[in-house]
Amino acid sequence: LAAAVGPGGHQKVMVRVVPGISAGGHEKIRTGTDDQKFGLTFTDGYAQHAIARILDQPQLELTGLHCHLGSQITTVKPYLAAVRRMVGLMARLRDAHGVVLPELDLGGGHGIAYRPGEEALDLTTLARKVRAELVESCAAAGLPVPRLLIEPGRAIAGPAGLALYHVLAVKRTADHTFVAVDGGMSDNPRPALYGVRYAPRLIGRHSTAEAAPVTVVGRHCEAGDILASDVRLPGDVHPGDLLAVPVAGAYHLSMASGYNLVGRPPVVAVDRGHARLLVRRESLEDIRRRDVGL
Repeated sequence: LAAAVGPGGHQKVMVRVVPGISAGGHEKIRTGTDDQKFGLTFTDGYAQHAIARILDQPQLELTGLHCHLGSQITTVKPYLAAVRRMVGLMARLRDAHGVVLPELDLGGGHGIAYRPGEEALDLTTLARKVRAELVESCAAAGLPVPRLLIEPGRAIAGPAGLALYHVLAVKRTADHTFVAVDGGMSDNPRPALYGVRYAPRLIGRHSTAEAAPVTVVGRHCEAGDILASDVRLPGDVHPGDLLAVPVAGAYHLSMASGYNLVGRPPVVAVDRGHARLLVRRESLEDIRRRDVGL
């Protein structure tokens, strides 16, 4: 990094460290433990070594420490443990190098409810308790309270988005009803990756039919292309219907792919009855345009 900045340059940097805390809604999204690819561990001295190297580079200004415990965390306790460990490291850096870091970034991972009744992180409680823990830990270590940063991406974007699907087909067997839609794991791989459960609902018309359990499946050639299992939809759901999947604003389209050469869907902003296209639908011509031929 110092070489990229050049001898006359100046760059502020933070170091992402691993606090050794397991937290998150699925093992694949827990990033705060020593066995992960993310960050530098301080239990074995790797973080301290990297920090010492940064402090030896006059072009680099170390402004603070960063950590990220994982995603879909629904309790405050892991964040409080992270504060204590990060402040402890900051105190050791002060003692070893005489540097007092002005910033601490606790990352994000704030859990949200994807279905009614699911647990979500109380952000007001998080803010109050994290701030109190930070003040107390810094006082005990003889440190000034650093500027606290958090990254509430999912907590903001997630509830703001809806994914809309057209029903393509309905298959009824003796034991199951499958509702196939015009999307799937190409626009939302999270159910296949993490077993995330959504709550699709019928929109665009009122149905008086009794609700029945169905499995909402995608259009792709994978048995695991399932958007929602054992959800209740009106018994008269049929091709042409619209299904809405709430809480689709984060880690949905951003994880989309071109699987089976299915173009990614458009993004439309809606505000007080007005709609505006933000991202157009990806066409087959868009996909073909990247082909350079043999």
